[in-house]
Amino acid sequence: MAPSEFVSRSHILHRSFSDRPAKVVAGDGISLVLESGKKVIDASCGPSVSCLGHSQPEITDAITNHLKNDIAYVYSGSPYTNGATEELADILLSHKPGGLSKAIFVNSGSEATDAALKLAVQYWHERGQPQRTHFIARKQSYHGNTIGALCVSGHESRREFYKDFMSSNVSFLDPCYAYRMKGKSESDEAFAQRLARQFEDEILCVGPDRVAGFVTETVSGTTLGCLPAVPGYFKLIRAICDKYGVLLILDEIICGMGKTGTMHAWQQEDIRGPDIQTIGKALGAGFVPLSGVLLHQKIFDALSAGSGGLAHGHTFQAHPLACAAAIAAQKIIKRDNLVERTAQMGKKLEILLRREIGPLPLVGDIRGRGLFWAVEFVVEKDTKTAFSPRINFCNHVVKQSLEMGLNILGNLGYTGKYQVDHVIICPPYIVTDCELEEIVSRLKAAIVKTSQPFVKSEPTTDVVKLQRKVKATEAGLVG
Repeated sequence: MAPSEFVSRSHILHRSFSDRPAKVVAGDGISLVLESGKKVIDASCGPSVSCLGHSQPEITDAITNHLKNDIAYVYSGSPYTNGATEELADILLSHKPGGLSKAIFVNSGSEATDAALKLAVQYWHERGQPQRTHFIARKQSYHGNTIGALCVSGHESRREFYKDFMSSNVSFLDPCYAYRMKGKSESDEAFAQRLARQFEDEILCVGPDRVAGFVTETVSGTTLGCLPAVPGYFKLIRAICDKYGVLLILDEIICGMGKTGTMHAWQQEDIRGPDIQTIGKALGAGFVPLSGVLLHQKIFDALSAGSGGLAHGHTFQAHPLACAAAIAAQKIIKRDNLVERTAQMGKKLEILLRREIGPLPLVGDIRGRGLFWAVEFVVEKDTKTAFSPRINFCNHVVKQSLEMGLNILGNLGYTGKYQVDHVIICPPYIVTDCELEEIVSRLKAAIVKTSQPFVKSEPTTDVVKLQRKVKATEAGLVG
Protein backbone atom coordinates (compact mmCIF):
# COMPACT_ATOMS: atom_id res chain seq x y z
CA MET A 1 0.00 0.00 0.00
CA ALA A 2 1.41 3.36 -1.04
CA PRO A 3 1.91 5.90 1.76
CA SER A 4 -0.37 8.91 1.94
CA GLU A 5 0.87 12.10 0.34
CA PHE A 6 1.19 13.76 3.74
CA VAL A 7 3.28 10.93 5.18
CA SER A 8 5.50 10.99 2.11
CA ARG A 9 6.13 14.74 2.49
CA SER A 10 6.51 14.80 6.27
CA HIS A 11 10.02 14.60 7.72
CA ILE A 12 8.59 12.57 10.59
CA LEU A 13 8.70 8.81 10.10
CA HIS A 14 5.11 8.20 11.18
CA ARG A 15 4.20 4.84 12.69
CA SER A 16 1.48 4.28 10.09
CA PHE A 17 2.05 5.19 6.45
CA SER A 18 -1.40 4.58 4.98
CA ASP A 19 -3.53 7.38 6.42
CA ARG A 20 -2.98 11.07 6.94
CA PRO A 21 -3.03 11.69 10.70
CA ALA A 22 -5.36 14.39 11.98
CA LYS A 23 -3.47 17.28 13.55
CA VAL A 24 -4.13 17.93 17.24
CA VAL A 25 -3.81 21.62 18.09
CA ALA A 26 -5.01 21.73 21.70
CA GLY A 27 -6.51 19.84 24.59
CA ASP A 28 -9.71 20.72 26.42
CA GLY A 29 -10.43 18.67 29.53
CA ILE A 30 -10.71 15.07 28.41
CA SER A 31 -11.00 16.06 24.73
CA LEU A 32 -8.55 16.60 21.90
CA VAL A 33 -9.09 19.64 19.67
CA LEU A 34 -8.25 19.02 16.01
CA GLU A 35 -7.04 21.51 13.43
CA SER A 36 -10.48 21.33 11.82
CA GLY A 37 -12.05 22.54 15.07
CA LYS A 38 -13.57 19.13 15.81
CA LYS A 39 -13.41 17.88 19.40
CA VAL A 40 -12.66 14.23 20.05
CA ILE A 41 -13.33 12.66 23.45
CA ASP A 42 -10.13 10.88 24.45
CA ALA A 43 -11.65 7.80 26.05
CA SER A 44 -8.37 5.89 26.10
CA CYS A 45 -5.98 8.60 27.38
CA GLY A 46 -3.90 7.92 24.27
CA PRO A 47 -2.42 4.53 25.20
CA SER A 48 -3.72 4.90 28.76
CA VAL A 49 -1.46 7.86 29.61
CA SER A 50 -3.31 11.19 30.02
CA CYS A 51 -5.10 10.27 33.24
CA LEU A 52 -5.74 13.91 34.21
CA GLY A 53 -6.97 15.00 30.81
CA HIS A 54 -5.18 17.37 28.46
CA SER A 55 -5.31 20.69 30.27
CA GLN A 56 -4.01 21.05 33.81
CA PRO A 57 -2.80 24.61 34.55
CA GLU A 58 -1.27 23.49 37.87
CA ILE A 59 1.07 21.12 36.05
CA THR A 60 1.92 23.78 33.47
CA ASP A 61 2.77 26.17 36.32
CA ALA A 62 4.84 23.51 38.08
CA ILE A 63 6.89 22.97 34.92
CA THR A 64 7.48 26.67 34.25
CA ASN A 65 8.19 27.45 37.91
CA HIS A 66 10.71 24.65 38.06
CA LEU A 67 12.52 26.00 35.01
CA LYS A 68 12.52 29.50 36.49
CA ASN A 69 13.53 28.62 40.03
CA ASP A 70 15.32 25.27 39.98
CA ILE A 71 17.84 23.27 38.00
CA ALA A 72 16.71 21.97 34.58
CA TYR A 73 19.05 18.98 34.41
CA VAL A 74 21.20 17.00 36.82
CA TYR A 75 23.10 13.92 35.68
CA SER A 76 22.16 10.94 37.83
CA GLY A 77 25.68 9.53 37.49
CA SER A 78 27.20 12.61 39.09
CA PRO A 79 27.72 13.13 42.85
CA TYR A 80 24.56 15.28 42.96
CA THR A 81 20.86 14.89 43.57
CA ASN A 82 17.98 17.35 43.23
CA GLY A 83 14.88 18.27 45.15
CA ALA A 84 12.26 17.23 42.59
CA THR A 85 13.57 13.70 42.21
CA GLU A 86 13.84 13.19 45.97
CA GLU A 87 10.34 14.60 46.58
CA LEU A 88 8.68 12.41 43.96
CA ALA A 89 10.27 9.31 45.45
CA ASP A 90 9.09 10.40 48.92
CA ILE A 91 5.52 10.86 47.64
CA LEU A 92 5.47 7.36 46.17
CA LEU A 93 7.38 5.42 48.82
CA SER A 94 7.32 7.21 52.19
CA HIS A 95 4.83 4.63 53.51
CA LYS A 96 6.75 1.73 51.87
CA PRO A 97 3.83 -0.03 50.12
CA GLY A 98 4.45 -3.77 50.22
CA GLY A 99 8.01 -3.13 51.38
CA LEU A 100 8.90 -1.12 48.26
CA SER A 101 11.34 1.51 49.42
CA LYS A 102 13.51 2.80 46.54
CA ALA A 103 12.81 4.21 43.07
CA ILE A 104 14.59 4.58 39.75
CA PHE A 105 13.07 7.17 37.38
CA VAL A 106 13.55 6.77 33.64
CA ASN A 107 11.83 8.04 30.50
CA SER A 108 9.76 5.22 29.05
CA GLY A 109 8.11 2.00 30.10
CA SER A 110 10.54 0.08 27.93
CA GLU A 111 13.46 1.65 29.79
CA ALA A 112 11.80 0.74 33.08
CA THR A 113 11.52 -2.90 32.02
CA ASP A 114 15.17 -3.00 30.97
CA ALA A 115 16.19 -1.45 34.28
CA ALA A 116 14.08 -3.96 36.22
CA LEU A 117 15.67 -6.93 34.41
CA LYS A 118 19.19 -5.61 34.97
CA LEU A 119 18.37 -4.86 38.60
CA ALA A 120 17.19 -8.45 39.12
CA VAL A 121 20.37 -9.87 37.56
CA GLN A 122 22.56 -7.57 39.65
CA TYR A 123 20.65 -8.60 42.78
CA TRP A 124 21.55 -12.25 42.23
CA HIS A 125 25.16 -11.38 41.49
CA GLU A 126 25.32 -9.47 44.77
CA ARG A 127 23.76 -12.48 46.51
CA GLY A 128 26.51 -14.75 45.17
CA GLN A 129 24.25 -16.53 42.65
CA PRO A 130 25.37 -15.15 39.25
CA GLN A 131 23.92 -18.18 37.45
CA ARG A 132 20.40 -16.86 38.08
CA THR A 133 19.85 -15.15 34.73
CA HIS A 134 16.76 -16.95 33.42
CA PHE A 135 13.43 -15.14 33.34
CA ILE A 136 9.96 -16.62 33.08
CA ALA A 137 7.28 -14.49 31.42
CA ARG A 138 3.83 -15.01 29.89
CA LYS A 139 2.65 -15.50 26.34
CA GLN A 140 0.75 -12.63 24.72
CA SER A 141 2.27 -10.15 27.15
CA TYR A 142 3.87 -6.80 26.41
CA HIS A 143 6.53 -5.09 28.48
CA GLY A 144 8.07 -2.64 26.03
CA ASN A 145 9.66 -2.17 22.62
CA THR A 146 13.39 -2.06 23.33
CA ILE A 147 15.27 -5.27 22.62
CA GLY A 148 15.57 -6.09 26.33
CA ALA A 149 11.88 -5.49 26.98
CA LEU A 150 10.85 -7.44 23.88
CA CYS A 151 12.88 -10.41 25.11
CA VAL A 152 10.41 -10.86 27.98
CA SER A 153 7.34 -9.82 25.95
CA GLY A 154 5.14 -12.52 24.46
CA HIS A 155 3.87 -10.24 21.67
CA GLU A 156 4.64 -12.29 18.57
CA SER A 157 4.29 -9.70 15.81
CA ARG A 158 6.41 -7.16 17.67
CA ARG A 159 9.14 -9.78 18.18
CA GLU A 160 8.99 -11.04 14.59
CA PHE A 161 11.59 -8.80 12.92
CA TYR A 162 14.01 -9.17 15.81
CA LYS A 163 14.01 -12.92 16.47
CA ASP A 164 17.77 -13.08 16.00
CA PHE A 165 18.17 -10.61 18.87
CA MET A 166 15.83 -12.36 21.30
CA SER A 167 17.46 -13.81 24.40
CA SER A 168 17.50 -17.57 24.90
CA ASN A 169 17.23 -17.27 28.69
CA VAL A 170 13.50 -16.49 28.70
CA SER A 171 10.65 -19.01 28.72
CA PHE A 172 6.94 -18.29 28.39
CA LEU A 173 3.88 -19.62 30.20
CA ASP A 174 0.16 -19.31 29.48
CA PRO A 175 -1.56 -16.08 30.48
CA CYS A 176 -4.41 -16.09 32.99
CA TYR A 177 -7.01 -15.70 30.23
CA ALA A 178 -10.09 -17.30 31.75
CA TYR A 179 -12.50 -16.24 28.98
CA ARG A 180 -10.83 -18.54 26.45
CA MET A 181 -8.64 -20.88 28.50
CA LYS A 182 -10.78 -21.99 31.43
CA GLY A 183 -12.57 -25.32 31.02
CA LYS A 184 -16.36 -25.40 30.91
CA SER A 185 -16.67 -27.05 34.31
CA GLU A 186 -13.42 -25.64 35.72
CA SER A 187 -13.69 -23.25 38.66
CA ASP A 188 -11.60 -20.11 38.98
CA GLU A 189 -9.72 -21.80 41.82
CA ALA A 190 -8.92 -24.88 39.73
CA PHE A 191 -7.88 -22.73 36.78
CA ALA A 192 -5.54 -20.66 38.96
CA GLN A 193 -4.04 -23.82 40.44
CA ARG A 194 -3.48 -25.27 36.96
CA LEU A 195 -1.56 -22.17 35.88
CA ALA A 196 0.38 -22.12 39.15
CA ARG A 197 1.43 -25.75 38.61
CA GLN A 198 2.61 -24.81 35.13
CA PHE A 199 4.72 -22.03 36.67
CA GLU A 200 6.22 -24.31 39.31
CA ASP A 201 6.91 -27.03 36.73
CA GLU A 202 8.79 -24.50 34.58
CA ILE A 203 10.92 -23.39 37.53
CA LEU A 204 11.82 -27.03 38.21
CA CYS A 205 12.50 -27.69 34.52
CA VAL A 206 14.85 -24.71 34.20
CA GLY A 207 16.35 -25.29 37.63
CA PRO A 208 15.38 -23.19 40.68
CA ASP A 209 18.98 -22.04 41.08
CA ARG A 210 18.92 -20.53 37.56
CA VAL A 211 15.64 -18.55 37.63
CA ALA A 212 16.06 -14.86 38.39
CA GLY A 213 12.47 -13.67 38.20
CA PHE A 214 8.92 -13.98 36.92
CA VAL A 215 7.82 -11.00 34.82
CA THR A 216 4.09 -10.39 34.47
CA GLU A 217 1.48 -7.67 34.10
CA THR A 218 -0.80 -7.42 37.12
CA VAL A 219 -3.65 -6.54 34.76
CA SER A 220 -2.84 -7.22 31.11
CA GLY A 221 -3.05 -4.19 28.82
CA THR A 222 -3.09 -3.90 25.04
CA THR A 223 -2.38 -7.55 24.18
CA LEU A 224 -5.25 -9.19 26.06
CA GLY A 225 -7.41 -6.17 26.81
CA CYS A 226 -7.57 -5.02 30.45
CA LEU A 227 -7.49 -8.61 31.66
CA PRO A 228 -7.40 -9.16 35.44
CA ALA A 229 -6.30 -12.53 36.78
CA VAL A 230 -8.86 -14.82 38.37
CA PRO A 231 -9.07 -14.54 42.17
CA GLY A 232 -6.24 -16.33 43.94
CA TYR A 233 -3.89 -16.53 40.95
CA PHE A 234 -1.36 -14.00 42.19
CA LYS A 235 -1.50 -15.36 45.71
CA LEU A 236 -0.39 -18.74 44.35
CA ILE A 237 2.28 -17.13 42.15
CA ARG A 238 3.65 -15.10 45.07
CA ALA A 239 3.88 -18.25 47.22
CA ILE A 240 5.76 -20.18 44.52
CA CYS A 241 8.17 -17.27 44.01
CA ASP A 242 8.87 -17.25 47.73
CA LYS A 243 9.30 -21.03 47.81
CA TYR A 244 12.09 -20.97 45.22
CA GLY A 245 13.50 -17.49 45.85
CA VAL A 246 12.32 -16.22 42.45
CA LEU A 247 11.81 -12.46 42.23
CA LEU A 248 8.26 -11.39 41.40
CA ILE A 249 8.48 -8.50 38.92
CA LEU A 250 5.11 -6.86 38.32
CA ASP A 251 4.62 -4.64 35.30
CA GLU A 252 2.13 -1.90 36.18
CA ILE A 253 3.27 0.56 33.52
CA ILE A 254 -0.19 0.66 31.95
CA CYS A 255 -2.47 -0.58 34.75
CA GLY A 256 -0.93 1.09 37.81
CA MET A 257 -0.88 4.46 39.58
CA GLY A 258 -4.60 4.45 40.39
CA LYS A 259 -6.09 3.22 37.13
CA THR A 260 -7.71 0.10 38.58
CA GLY A 261 -9.12 1.85 41.65
CA THR A 262 -6.14 1.39 43.96
CA MET A 263 -2.78 3.12 43.64
CA HIS A 264 -1.16 -0.21 42.78
CA ALA A 265 -3.14 -2.91 40.97
CA TRP A 266 -1.51 -5.64 43.10
CA GLN A 267 -3.19 -4.18 46.18
CA GLN A 268 -6.37 -5.96 45.04
CA GLU A 269 -4.66 -9.36 44.83
CA ASP A 270 -4.23 -10.17 48.55
CA ILE A 271 -0.43 -10.38 48.29
CA ARG A 272 2.32 -8.59 50.18
CA GLY A 273 3.48 -6.98 46.94
CA PRO A 274 6.19 -7.54 44.33
CA ASP A 275 9.94 -7.54 44.70
CA ILE A 276 10.31 -5.19 41.75
CA GLN A 277 7.58 -3.12 40.12
CA THR A 278 7.56 -1.00 36.99
CA ILE A 279 5.32 2.07 36.74
CA GLY A 280 4.74 4.73 34.10
CA LYS A 281 2.12 6.35 31.87
CA ALA A 282 -0.15 7.75 34.64
CA LEU A 283 2.89 8.61 36.78
CA GLY A 284 3.43 11.90 34.94
CA ALA A 285 -0.07 11.94 33.39
CA GLY A 286 1.44 12.43 29.94
CA PHE A 287 2.71 15.95 30.49
CA VAL A 288 6.28 14.70 30.43
CA PRO A 289 7.94 11.38 29.52
CA LEU A 290 8.42 9.51 32.79
CA SER A 291 8.41 5.94 34.05
CA GLY A 292 9.97 4.22 36.99
CA VAL A 293 11.08 1.12 38.81
CA LEU A 294 10.17 0.53 42.46
CA LEU A 295 12.18 -2.01 44.41
CA HIS A 296 11.78 -3.83 47.69
CA GLN A 297 14.06 -3.02 50.60
CA LYS A 298 15.68 -6.46 50.29
CA ILE A 299 16.94 -5.57 46.80
CA PHE A 300 18.57 -2.41 48.11
CA ASP A 301 20.04 -4.27 51.08
CA ALA A 302 21.70 -6.81 48.76
CA LEU A 303 23.21 -4.10 46.55
CA SER A 304 24.28 -2.10 49.59
CA ALA A 305 26.02 -5.11 51.15
CA GLY A 306 27.66 -5.97 47.84
CA SER A 307 29.01 -3.54 45.26
CA GLY A 308 27.40 -0.53 46.90
CA GLY A 309 25.84 0.92 43.75
CA LEU A 310 23.53 0.45 40.81
CA ALA A 311 25.20 -1.05 37.73
CA HIS A 312 22.81 0.73 35.37
CA GLY A 313 22.02 4.26 34.27
CA HIS A 314 20.80 6.63 31.57
CA THR A 315 21.73 10.19 30.64
CA PHE A 316 18.22 11.44 31.35
CA GLN A 317 17.53 9.21 34.34
CA ALA A 318 15.82 11.02 37.23
CA HIS A 319 15.29 14.14 35.12
CA PRO A 320 14.38 16.99 37.50
CA LEU A 321 11.82 18.67 35.22
CA ALA A 322 10.00 15.42 34.53
CA CYS A 323 9.89 14.67 38.25
CA ALA A 324 8.58 18.18 39.01
CA ALA A 325 5.69 17.65 36.59
CA ALA A 326 4.93 14.25 38.11
CA ILE A 327 4.92 15.74 41.61
CA ALA A 328 2.22 18.18 40.51
CA ALA A 329 0.23 15.36 38.91
CA GLN A 330 0.46 13.14 42.00
CA LYS A 331 -0.51 16.01 44.30
CA ILE A 332 -3.66 16.63 42.22
CA ILE A 333 -4.51 12.92 42.36
CA LYS A 334 -4.10 12.85 46.15
CA ARG A 335 -5.80 16.19 46.88
CA ASP A 336 -8.84 15.42 44.75
CA ASN A 337 -9.12 11.79 45.92
CA LEU A 338 -8.92 10.66 42.31
CA VAL A 339 -7.90 7.08 43.06
CA GLU A 340 -11.03 6.60 45.15
CA ARG A 341 -13.02 8.45 42.50
CA THR A 342 -11.62 6.15 39.83
CA ALA A 343 -12.97 3.15 41.74
CA GLN A 344 -16.41 4.77 42.02
CA MET A 345 -16.57 5.94 38.40
CA GLY A 346 -15.29 2.57 37.30
CA LYS A 347 -18.36 0.90 38.77
CA LYS A 348 -20.55 3.28 36.78
CA LEU A 349 -18.58 2.60 33.61
CA GLU A 350 -18.91 -1.14 34.15
CA ILE A 351 -22.69 -0.86 34.54
CA LEU A 352 -22.96 1.21 31.36
CA LEU A 353 -20.78 -1.16 29.37
CA ARG A 354 -22.60 -4.28 30.51
CA ARG A 355 -26.03 -2.73 29.96
CA GLU A 356 -25.44 -0.97 26.65
CA ILE A 357 -22.56 -2.85 25.01
CA GLY A 358 -22.85 -6.37 26.48
CA PRO A 359 -26.06 -7.38 24.63
CA LEU A 360 -24.69 -6.46 21.18
CA PRO A 361 -24.42 -9.57 19.01
CA LEU A 362 -20.67 -9.44 18.34
CA VAL A 363 -19.58 -8.61 21.90
CA GLY A 364 -18.09 -11.64 23.64
CA ASP A 365 -16.63 -10.32 26.87
CA ILE A 366 -16.39 -7.13 28.92
CA ARG A 367 -13.65 -6.99 31.54
CA GLY A 368 -11.55 -4.62 33.57
CA ARG A 369 -11.22 -2.74 36.85
CA GLY A 370 -11.53 0.89 37.88
CA LEU A 371 -11.35 3.06 34.76
CA PHE A 372 -9.51 0.40 32.78
CA TRP A 373 -11.94 -1.64 30.65
CA ALA A 374 -12.01 -3.59 27.41
CA VAL A 375 -14.65 -5.01 25.10
CA GLU A 376 -13.74 -8.21 23.23
CA PHE A 377 -15.48 -8.99 19.94
CA VAL A 378 -16.35 -12.41 18.56
CA VAL A 379 -18.08 -13.76 15.47
CA GLU A 380 -20.30 -16.01 17.58
CA LYS A 381 -20.96 -15.61 21.31
CA ASP A 382 -21.74 -19.19 22.29
CA THR A 383 -18.62 -20.66 20.70
CA LYS A 384 -16.46 -17.57 21.38
CA THR A 385 -15.28 -17.80 17.78
CA ALA A 386 -12.75 -15.07 17.07
CA PHE A 387 -12.63 -12.90 13.98
CA SER A 388 -9.94 -13.66 11.44
CA PRO A 389 -6.98 -11.29 11.89
CA ARG A 390 -7.44 -10.31 8.23
CA ILE A 391 -10.78 -8.70 9.06
CA ASN A 392 -9.19 -6.44 11.69
CA PHE A 393 -12.62 -5.91 13.22
CA CYS A 394 -11.60 -4.01 16.35
CA ASN A 395 -9.62 -1.44 14.41
CA HIS A 396 -12.61 -0.81 12.17
CA VAL A 397 -14.49 -0.04 15.41
CA VAL A 398 -11.67 2.33 16.38
CA LYS A 399 -11.91 4.14 13.03
CA GLN A 400 -15.69 4.33 13.19
CA SER A 401 -15.48 5.69 16.75
CA LEU A 402 -13.11 8.39 15.58
CA GLU A 403 -15.64 9.42 12.95
CA MET A 404 -18.06 9.88 15.84
CA GLY A 405 -15.63 11.98 17.85
CA LEU A 406 -14.42 9.24 20.17
CA ASN A 407 -10.81 8.14 20.61
CA ILE A 408 -10.35 4.55 21.81
CA LEU A 409 -7.56 1.98 21.48
CA GLY A 410 -7.65 -1.35 19.65
CA ASN A 411 -5.26 -4.26 19.81
CA LEU A 412 -1.84 -3.61 18.33
CA GLY A 413 -0.89 -6.42 16.00
CA TYR A 414 -0.87 -10.21 16.20
CA THR A 415 0.00 -11.18 19.75
CA GLY A 416 -0.12 -14.98 19.76
CA LYS A 417 -2.26 -18.11 19.83
CA TYR A 418 -5.47 -16.38 20.83
CA GLN A 419 -6.82 -13.79 18.42
CA VAL A 420 -8.12 -11.06 20.72
CA ASP A 421 -10.19 -8.44 18.92
CA HIS A 422 -10.77 -5.80 21.55
CA VAL A 423 -11.03 -2.10 22.21
CA ILE A 424 -9.88 -0.40 25.38
CA ILE A 425 -11.87 2.27 27.21
CA CYS A 426 -9.85 3.95 29.97
CA PRO A 427 -10.94 7.59 30.28
CA PRO A 428 -9.16 10.12 32.49
CA TYR A 429 -9.71 10.03 36.24
CA ILE A 430 -11.58 13.36 35.98
CA VAL A 431 -14.31 11.99 33.66
CA THR A 432 -17.88 12.96 34.64
CA ASP A 433 -21.07 10.90 34.69
CA CYS A 434 -22.33 12.67 31.56
CA GLU A 435 -19.05 12.08 29.76
CA LEU A 436 -19.14 8.38 30.62
CA GLU A 437 -22.64 8.13 29.19
CA GLU A 438 -21.57 9.94 26.02
CA ILE A 439 -18.49 7.71 25.64
CA VAL A 440 -20.58 4.53 25.88
CA SER A 441 -23.27 5.94 23.60
CA ARG A 442 -20.76 6.77 20.85
CA LEU A 443 -18.97 3.47 21.30
CA LYS A 444 -22.26 1.59 20.98
CA ALA A 445 -23.12 3.44 17.77
CA ALA A 446 -19.67 2.68 16.35
CA ILE A 447 -19.93 -1.02 17.18
CA VAL A 448 -23.43 -1.22 15.70
CA LYS A 449 -22.35 0.32 12.42
CA THR A 450 -19.17 -1.76 12.18
CA SER A 451 -21.20 -4.90 12.95
CA GLN A 452 -23.74 -4.44 10.14
CA PRO A 453 -21.96 -6.59 7.51
CA PHE A 454 -21.60 -9.44 10.03
CA VAL A 455 -25.05 -9.50 11.66
CA LYS A 456 -27.65 -11.51 9.71
CA SER A 457 -30.70 -10.93 11.88
CA GLU A 458 -33.04 -7.97 11.48
CA PRO A 459 -31.90 -4.94 13.46
CA THR A 460 -33.71 -4.22 16.72
CA THR A 461 -35.45 -0.93 17.42
CA ASP A 462 -32.48 0.19 19.51
CA VAL A 463 -30.09 -0.62 16.69
CA VAL A 464 -32.23 1.28 14.18
CA LYS A 465 -32.20 4.30 16.48
CA LEU A 466 -28.44 4.05 16.83
CA GLN A 467 -28.01 3.77 13.07
CA ARG A 468 -30.06 6.93 12.64
CA LYS A 469 -27.88 8.65 15.24
CA VAL A 470 -24.79 7.52 13.37
CA LYS A 471 -26.12 8.92 10.09
CA ALA A 472 -27.07 12.15 11.83
CA THR A 473 -23.62 12.37 13.37
CA GLU A 474 -21.97 11.88 10.01
CA ALA A 475 -24.21 14.55 8.52
CA GLY A 476 -23.17 16.94 11.27
CA LEU A 477 -26.67 17.18 12.71
CA VAL A 478 -25.66 16.14 16.24
CA GLY A 479 -22.57 16.48 18.50
